[in-house]
Amino acid sequence: MSYLELLWGFLKVGFFAFGGAYGAIPLIRDVILSYGWLSDDELTYMIAVSESTPGPIMVNLATYVGSSKAGLPGALLATLAVVLPSFFIILLVMAVLKNAVKNKYVQAVLQGLKPCMIGIVLATGIYMILHNCAVDAAPDLKSIAVTAILFLVFYGSRVALKKKISPILLIVISAAVGIIVF
Repeated sequence: MSYLELLWGFLKVGFFAFGGAYGAIPLIRDVILSYGWLSDDELTYMIAVSESTPGPIMVNLATYVGSSKAGLPGALLATLAVVLPSFFIILLVMAVLKNAVKNKYVQAVLQGLKPCMIGIVLATGIYMILHNCAVDAAPDLKSIAVTAILFLVFYGSRVALKKKISPILLIVISAAVGIIVF
């Protein structure tokens, strides 16, 4: 693998990933699988690890892939490649469009992007659940049990406590359930 492939692959992710990390997962998956840097299973596990570690998922994934494929220089290059586009885009937006956010057309575009991002995040979540609960078309009962338990904890806490469960607590519970079941 060349440094140029690593740079180009993560520049694409950095330039075209909209809607936050969860909205970017399909693009990240496409880039990583097209270059053959990780298998689909490895990528799914890495997404789970990146979610539960501090920092943005895209940066964590880029750093991991860069490090595993090209050592420290690869980690630095991939991380910079995924971060620099958004840094420059934000600078450009702030300089050029400072007052544009008050424009009704810009507001309409931003409001139109929200349902798209919700759909992308939902589709990614459903894909990950289906992919992990049905390994090679055979249902994985342990994965289904963990998914059901987490679903019950998440929605049960809303009903019983009348408030959402903390994402940190949900991560801790999912880790504990995963350790117990697997």
